[in-house]
Amino acid sequence: MTRLGTEAQHILDTVQDAVPTLRRNGADTEKQRWLLDENIQLLEKAGVFRMVVPERFGGLDLPVADQAKILAAISQGCGSTGWVCMVWVSSAWIVSLFPDRAQEEVFAGGSVRVSGGFTPSGTLTPVEGGYRLSGSWRFNTGVPGAQWNIHAAMVEHADGRHEELFALVPAEDITVADDWDVFGAAGTGSATSTVKDVFVPAHRVVDTSVYDASTGDRWNADAKGRNYNMLSYVLATCAPVYLGIARSALDLFTERVAGKPITYTNWADQREHPYTQVTVGRAANQIAACEALSQDWLRVLQERADRGEKMTVEEKATVRGQVGYVVEATKAAVEMLYDISSASTIVRSNPFQRAFRDIAALSLHALLTPVSSLEAHGRVLLDLEPGTDYI
Repeated sequence: MTRLGTEAQHILDTVQDAVPTLRRNGADTEKQRWLLDENIQLLEKAGVFRMVVPERFGGLDLPVADQAKILAAISQGCGSTGWVCMVWVSSAWIVSLFPDRAQEEVFAGGSVRVSGGFTPSGTLTPVEGGYRLSGSWRFNTGVPGAQWNIHAAMVEHADGRHEELFALVPAEDITVADDWDVFGAAGTGSATSTVKDVFVPAHRVVDTSVYDASTGDRWNADAKGRNYNMLSYVLATCAPVYLGIARSALDLFTERVAGKPITYTNWADQREHPYTQVTVGRAANQIAACEALSQDWLRVLQERADRGEKMTVEEKATVRGQVGYVVEATKAAVEMLYDISSASTIVRSNPFQRAFRDIAALSLHALLTPVSSLEAHGRVLLDLEPGTDYI
């Protein structure tokens, strides 16, 4: 594993020191269905929201492996906070694929929070100088605290052709519903956002060429090092959230089990039971294996970007399949530990039950659900087409 740079190490150290605070704030974050201000301010001060902003705008422009390590650490403290930070960071990186004028507007402050609704449930109507945007986007993580939002929408051209585009809109043009009430990842504020007949200038709209970072009219179009394949990059920044939650669950279990008897048995200390030992060993190794596996796709993403090359279909399918496996395996590891926990684990003041619910909820994300991801990977391994454009 490569050593983190000085700035990345400082952020990581600050975040790791904040894990107890993030964990302590978990219950209140869940109750209000949104991150506590203390969490956002703490991470802002640490520099988390500068991670992907280009250096020319005062950002840190960290490589994806450094981003992943920091996102995993945040998620060890709070799964909801980790998921929101992942969305804000990865969506801000997507802004680096927009034209220069859009980048200058969004990155002006050097630190920025960007959310995104990537299901094309809106419409764009061409007008002079740009488009009029209308639509609603469900499950829009982080939108209550974002400064900008990327909206996927469909446009019908004069020749009858339909095309998916991505429109960048400031927060003041967005209405956020109070409709986020769920059993897991409850603090992510993934509410429905709505835009009604808002003008979006042409420089804030890009097409699906962003998937392979090939958009032009931008200063960094040919820059080496950060032009990752978009979907592979997003998947690579999602995975650390699952890894962080699973690592947290393991730590929480081992901290709590010491000296705890197994009720209605003669076992005075659960640690002495062989089944507990085997289960903890299995869960720990499963999490560690997933962490090791993640280093492979982070390396491939970075090597391709450093050489200014596009990833192959096989490489992209591998990233999706392996991330799907990580989702499946980390969830299973947390479930193993939950299954040998005492009944008091279900008390809401116990952060383990929140990790259990968070990873269960997040495993249902359509882009990350193991079945679809492994199917795409397996198809390519069998010399078939992926069966999806989302690799």
